[in-house]
Amino acid sequence: MDAQVIARWQFGITTVYHFFFVPITIGLSMLVAVLQTVWYKTGNDRYLQLTKFYGKLFLINFALGVVTGIVQEFQFGMNWSEYSRFVGDVFGAPLALEALLAFFLESTFLGLWIFGWDKLPKKLHLLAIYMAAIGTLLSAVFILAANSWMQNPVGATFRNGRAELTDFGAVLTNPVFLATFPHQIAACYMTAGALIAAIAGWHLAKNKRGVQAGDEVAIKDAGTWRWAAKFGAWVTLIASLFVVVSGDFQSKVMVEAQPMKMAAAEAHYNTSDGSNFSVLSIGNPSGTEAKHIIEVPGLLGFLATGKWNAPVAGINDIQKQYAAEGFKRADGSQTELQRTYAPELKKQEVKITPNIPVAYWTFRLMMGLGFLGIAGALLILWATRKDKIPAPSRSWQLTMGVLPFLPLLANSFGWIFTEMGRQPWLVAGVMSTLSGVSPGNSVGDVLFSTILYTVVYGLLAVIEVGLFFHFMRKGLPEVAPVEIQQDEDAPLSFAY
Repeated sequence: MDAQVIARWQFGITTVYHFFFVPITIGLSMLVAVLQTVWYKTGNDRYLQLTKFYGKLFLINFALGVVTGIVQEFQFGMNWSEYSRFVGDVFGAPLALEALLAFFLESTFLGLWIFGWDKLPKKLHLLAIYMAAIGTLLSAVFILAANSWMQNPVGATFRNGRAELTDFGAVLTNPVFLATFPHQIAACYMTAGALIAAIAGWHLAKNKRGVQAGDEVAIKDAGTWRWAAKFGAWVTLIASLFVVVSGDFQSKVMVEAQPMKMAAAEAHYNTSDGSNFSVLSIGNPSGTEAKHIIEVPGLLGFLATGKWNAPVAGINDIQKQYAAEGFKRADGSQTELQRTYAPELKKQEVKITPNIPVAYWTFRLMMGLGFLGIAGALLILWATRKDKIPAPSRSWQLTMGVLPFLPLLANSFGWIFTEMGRQPWLVAGVMSTLSGVSPGNSVGDVLFSTILYTVVYGLLAVIEVGLFFHFMRKGLPEVAPVEIQQDEDAPLSFAY
């Protein structure tokens, strides 16, 4: 094991850990704003209770997400200095905008929202949470634009020994970005909706005995939790529809920019093997072919091109084409950076096949867990129909406990597929992962920082889970009428 391998493990561990918080933050920020809007419009305290309850969970998640996210940018300079030097002119622009524009927008208005309940007029206070939510979306715009550029490096050329930005507009209108952004945002709302629905479903079942005993508080809370469970379930279902539609579009864009990624996702070795989509395959020890045990006829062709049974380039054929012509997109074209860097790339020996089992199974886990999340949302809607309250059985509580993790893990497996399926490239068709690592780092240096990050992240996980479950179990908070302080010199109060 060398420093490059450990650096990849470090980046994978810290990035996947950080991404556990991202979908919840993006989704919950806007859904909490919606809950507060309903309270603002109706004046019903049940929606104020839900706003403050889920708002507190959102803040816990946001704080941990910020802490874990800081490490990501440090790693580019620490472990990937050659990559930073080569693409800094391009990659640094969206990252700088994310920090200077998006992060400051969301953090500033989130502070106003936290401390402004009794300071700001209701309408301005509501605007604050919407601005914070918009800030999270802007953050996603710039981060996804940067990542999409790595998948399809447009708007740049090779000059003076590195990639130089020639058209920032092309980076923001990258076809890969335009496909990835709606898919990822819809997945975030699916995750947040499942979280809201599952917590509400858990509390709803817990209150059933009190409702049956005629406890007025339990009856009131049950009505609030039932509304929240249905709200979250509908958000999950509607978002899942956008996930499926945008995912289909994204797969076609992915095939155009990175044909090897789709071939790896299917373990599709030869173009002549047809265009069936396999549900289960077994590869041979040499990794040169796979036996498809369960197949859906023609589906791979539809995912790749929109046409059933359309031919899809296989792994072996793409390898032969690369050996003869270098990196090419599906239509045989190249971006300007890929074209201008091609003479340099010919001097390097790059094995262009990614890890087939990882690409194959993460692609299926992403889809399978997503569809299970849809089933969970449908179950909640069925169990709460006609004002029914589900029984507090172990199976129900276990289902509610698992439900939020289904779309959350689907998000994570989707990103693992996106990044691992791009291998061996850091920048598709230009810079290999091996050439981007910091040359001066020893195995001990990278191993030490990896162990340190893992220990710190483990401690943060204990704090996050402890706080999250503590406040989740407490249930709906007591709320009083919101009155605006007239004394301008009165100290700010922390609403949570």
